[in-house]
Amino acid sequence: MDDILLQIKDAVITRKKNEIEGLVKTAIEGGTDPNSIIEDSLIAAMDVVGQKFASSEIFVPEMLVSALTMKLGLEVVKPHLKTGEGRSRGTIIMGTVHGDLHDIGKNIVIMMLEGAGFKVVDMGVDLTVEKLIEQLEAIQPDVLGLSALLTTTMPEMERTIHVLSEKGLREKVKIMVGGAPVDQSFADRIGADGYGADATEAVQLARQLIAGAR
Repeated sequence: MDDILLQIKDAVITRKKNEIEGLVKTAIEGGTDPNSIIEDSLIAAMDVVGQKFASSEIFVPEMLVSALTMKLGLEVVKPHLKTGEGRSRGTIIMGTVHGDLHDIGKNIVIMMLEGAGFKVVDMGVDLTVEKLIEQLEAIQPDVLGLSALLTTTMPEMERTIHVLSEKGLREKVKIMVGGAPVDQSFADRIGADGYGADATEAVQLARQLIAGAR
């Protein structure tokens, strides 16, 4: 790998957010393929960051700074992509279920998914099934991610999946769930396609679900 690509990758991993834009500009001016910058440096770096987070070498604050660093670099690359290049690895709708206003965990997952190359549509918090159905039909995502932090809103996940089945939309999208009170057995019981214990697992799961559907 070119030295500049390694430098960009290292800048994301070590959270050098003040240096990343200059490094990416240098790479582009030197003729480095923009797609290589994205795939071999930015996304590859976030994979390492995810591994470090999973093994408790770094924690949420460090992971968020790395994600911000990655996004700064990505913004420099985007204008240099030719039409049709830089397509995402899949589209994911994310939202916190109806009745739940917590979004910190969801937002962390979104940043990691974007860092892994996915296009993410954030539906926010207190997401009603009606609003979700409207967006599912309009966007036709590969994956729907539902989050809940309160045990009292967990049943809303099951209701959402039930309504999607009634509307004939369940088979058109993979569903992954997460949140502090959620676990694999709950995901299995409500008919979700997968459960992510943290942001790193959510990224791995999204990759598996999309790869399996294509």
